[in-house]
Amino acid sequence: MKAQENMPTTKVERSAKFVKTGFQIGGNYIKHYSKKIFNPNLSRDELNEDNASDIYSSLSELKGSALKVAQMLSMDKNILPRAYVDKFTQSQYNAPPLSGPLIVRTFTKSFGKTPDKIYDKFNIKSTHAASIGQVHEAELNGKKLAVKIQYPGVGDSISSDLKLIKPFAFRLLGMSEKELNIYIKEVEERLLEETDYEREVRSSIEFAEACKNLSNVVFPNYYPALSSNRIITMDWIEGLHLKEFLATNPSQALKNKIGQALWDFYNFQQHELRKVHADPHPGNFLITEDEKLGAIDFGCVKEMPDDFYEPFFSLTSTDLFENKEETIKAFRQLEMILPNDTPAQIEFYYKAYKEMISLFAKPYVTPTFDFSQNDFFESLYSYGEKIAKMPEFKQARGVKHFIYINRTNFGLYNILHELKATVNTHTFKPRLKRG
Repeated sequence: MKAQENMPTTKVERSAKFVKTGFQIGGNYIKHYSKKIFNPNLSRDELNEDNASDIYSSLSELKGSALKVAQMLSMDKNILPRAYVDKFTQSQYNAPPLSGPLIVRTFTKSFGKTPDKIYDKFNIKSTHAASIGQVHEAELNGKKLAVKIQYPGVGDSISSDLKLIKPFAFRLLGMSEKELNIYIKEVEERLLEETDYEREVRSSIEFAEACKNLSNVVFPNYYPALSSNRIITMDWIEGLHLKEFLATNPSQALKNKIGQALWDFYNFQQHELRKVHADPHPGNFLITEDEKLGAIDFGCVKEMPDDFYEPFFSLTSTDLFENKEETIKAFRQLEMILPNDTPAQIEFYYKAYKEMISLFAKPYVTPTFDFSQNDFFESLYSYGEKIAKMPEFKQARGVKHFIYINRTNFGLYNILHELKATVNTHTFKPRLKRG
């Protein structure tokens, strides 16, 4: 893939790029409706493919929060047309890398030295380029290292980028204005944290230490002295990303082993630490030669306060649903039922959310769960599509914590589905004040 020689960093340059993309999309609609005059039955497939290609091309050049939102949307497979999911999925693994001079400039700003003065060896060509940064191979004192370098201007452009993304997101997601504002605000808070690489190094060391006793999960060592607010140096972990791993046709026993490691990794964090690696896209994991799961990115971490954790996991993991009054109380705590709802609305949302959470919680209620079941995922997606069309759900409902916790758990479910894994789901269970 050709290296990107420059990157729009100012608000004016990035705004101009969005405006140009908007014109391209407008042209795609004109082309589509012109063809539809002669073929009334023409589907939107070509329109979606053209729009997805133009939007992804623009976001890839802008990188940062713009591309990160595309990455997030690619994981929400039930809310976007297939063409967008297929195109945006590229951001999970590979985006156009930045050229050598831009990389050298970042090192000079951070350390006052070029990378060849810091490491014994440094490969100026990146091995992996994603939404916020790209990774380079290096070597120091005989140890192979991975060096993650943040794209220029990413941290400074988050707020302005998200304002520019709103019209695209509004059309793609079909959210109400209030709901979209809550979504964008929560994404902004997490992205501001994710672009603070010094914070990420601290989080990574903390999580690696906390999770060190988990079976079949490994972490790189991190080097704060060789890291800065825009650069992270860590051990290089040899391994395959999920698609590469599945292409080797591994045994189902091995896929179950990796699936169990993923399940334990996430549920240990949720229930023992009350905070979680909230970016479960496959690009953040490697499967090593010795059949272990390597977790290589802790930029996005979501903490769960008690007033969210207790009611939410009481709904998924206890007999709370047998008590309607207590269930409604939990829904009120989570702002799924609102103070001004009428009795009829309370009854409607009680039934709708009970059905929704019962579906989501199926893996939690049996000792083992087979994630290869297509009917489980079809039920989840079809229910999501159904409520998305209901006028009752146009109003924003649910506390902001749902955005990343839902993303985390559905992301986990989707990876386990790709593995067709059967896992023991009772290894790390919710720790609740309620029984």
